[in-house]
Amino acid sequence: MTERRSAKAAPWRNFYGRRRGKGLRDSQKTYLREDLAQLATPSVDWDENPERASLDLAALFGESRPVWLEIGFGGGEHMVHQAALNRDVGLIGCEPYINGVAMLLGKIRAAGVTNLSVHPGDVRDLFDVLPDASIARAFLLYPDPWPKKRHHRRRFVTPEHLEPLARVLAPGAIFRVATDIPDYVRQTIEQVPRHGFTWLAEGPEDWRRPWDDWLSTRYEQKALREGREPHYLTFRRDGPPRMSAAIVL
Repeated sequence: MTERRSAKAAPWRNFYGRRRGKGLRDSQKTYLREDLAQLATPSVDWDENPERASLDLAALFGESRPVWLEIGFGGGEHMVHQAALNRDVGLIGCEPYINGVAMLLGKIRAAGVTNLSVHPGDVRDLFDVLPDASIARAFLLYPDPWPKKRHHRRRFVTPEHLEPLARVLAPGAIFRVATDIPDYVRQTIEQVPRHGFTWLAEGPEDWRRPWDDWLSTRYEQKALREGREPHYLTFRRDGPPRMSAAIVL
């Protein structure tokens, strides 16, 4: 049975990032026109789903298929890589930056993967309709660092985002965070365990070495060219915090 939440007006939510960048190429406009409607995650738009009925993931991806979530997929290379490696998994990607969405659609065409769904908008709207404990893995890769101290409340690793993320992640689900910003690392390991996650690091190599199935993104390549060190943080959604290692940045 589809869970239904009480009808209400769309909340007013601050959005500080970019929605659109430089002009799209003709091929990217074609991807958006021809492919996005078929790949767009249903039931997220407030006008179409004002009661915020829960998204039917079994109808979207098939019965018993694990569902993963990538929050802010950038150009989409990691998401397509994971979809190709894990064809028995359904992946939902969120990205409000329409140029990034167009880039992802082009990569999906080239790779021929079909186990993907795209929400071209704010992940908080998707959280509204994801069922409790429905996501088996989540990725937050090179999020906007908002480097100025007065802007740190805009970061993803704040209660506004972590509370609904914790709700939709299943017990034992993995949450991966990659960033090249030391202060973002500090905020992440401070805030994420407060929301029922355990940081799985047992030594420095656990956050300095990329995951075995990692594909370096264009954001990471830029960081490396500019001399910044990537950090790879792995958390498990399972209860009280456990800080298993001291971090030295």
